[in-house]
Amino acid sequence: MKKLILASIVSFPLMFTAMSGAAIAGDAAAGKAKSAACGGCHGFDGNSPISAYPKLAGQNEAYIVKQVKDFKANTDRQNPIMMGMVAALSDADAADIGAYFQAQTLKEAATFDAEKATAGREIYKGGDLQKGIPACQACHGPTGAGTAGIGYPQIGGQYVEYTLAQLNAFKNGTRKNDDKKLMRSIVEKMSDAEITAVANYIASLK
Repeated sequence: MKKLILASIVSFPLMFTAMSGAAIAGDAAAGKAKSAACGGCHGFDGNSPISAYPKLAGQNEAYIVKQVKDFKANTDRQNPIMMGMVAALSDADAADIGAYFQAQTLKEAATFDAEKATAGREIYKGGDLQKGIPACQACHGPTGAGTAGIGYPQIGGQYVEYTLAQLNAFKNGTRKNDDKKLMRSIVEKMSDAEITAVANYIASLK
């Protein structure tokens, strides 16, 4: 019960913060052609064949647009390869590409460790009251579908390797493009074992 109360308390301010962002409307048909260069790493339908690169199929458009902007700015989320890939994209291009990937269907979850996933489920669903860790589902939803139009990303079915890399980047400060330090303030309280467990549970979600 305490964990559920914590999740409810935390979820309201997080949702309020996210909802301050404006909705974006792209053209999925136009985005298909514009996303061609993305296919080599992320898969032409957004289902990346490489575990180091994220699956984008079904990802919400608002989140994709924000990441494109952040890669272009090269400050709070730095990646030389991505910065070069998105350098020539306009805001409209980013919205179209985001709309295209959002319209695609995420395929089967990546491989994961079932034992670690079971441990990760406890944190994902209920958080940890004593450590001040909110439930992941408060923002990302019970199946990891995220919140389309608001900007909390879809994470369910994502590769363990990629999710681990991003959680650790938030923890060590090499990724800083989370609004109000929301992700950094959470993962800094998590042990390496907890982060690994949550990443495996996320991969198991459908």
